[in-house]
Amino acid sequence: MDTFSHALWGKALFGYKKYLYLPLFFGAAPDLLPFIPNLFYKLINGNFSYGKPSISSIPDWVFLIYDFSHSLITGFLLVLILFFFKKKYLSFAALAWPFHSILDSVSHSKDFFGTKIFWPLSDYRFDGVSWGQPEVWFTNIIFLIIIFYIRRPVPLIIAWTPLLTKLLKKNKKL
Repeated sequence: MDTFSHALWGKALFGYKKYLYLPLFFGAAPDLLPFIPNLFYKLINGNFSYGKPSISSIPDWVFLIYDFSHSLITGFLLVLILFFFKKKYLSFAALAWPFHSILDSVSHSKDFFGTKIFWPLSDYRFDGVSWGQPEVWFTNIIFLIIIFYIRRPVPLIIAWTPLLTKLLKKNKKL
């Protein structure tokens, strides 16, 4: 799944407690850890290109970081550490990390960044359906829209009312 969707899933499912926006980071972090350093590596070496890269052009260390960051073991270990240090709400927000791993395990094929969900204990990869296929991508977007609509704190017209009231009061003072 694309990184932006992971961030939105993090917010949609785990962004309604004390830390409202941190789940965006936790949802995207498993992708950011391997791919941001790889981006800088490519830029520095002058071999940056657009589009889907060939597997052979990706350095081995990217796969190692990817396996580490996409393991359920890593995700839940992070959640447990935060919970152990009495960061209850932060550990709730961090649940976006293992959820990212679960989503990727079914939305990546074995051919391109198959997710080793139980790494380092197992190299098993579920052969999922590529998130780049239109029926998967549009289904993802539709579910995100539905969840954000259901989870909205108040109806949209009520949410805008305080802002509209402030604007009207400002205009009367002029």
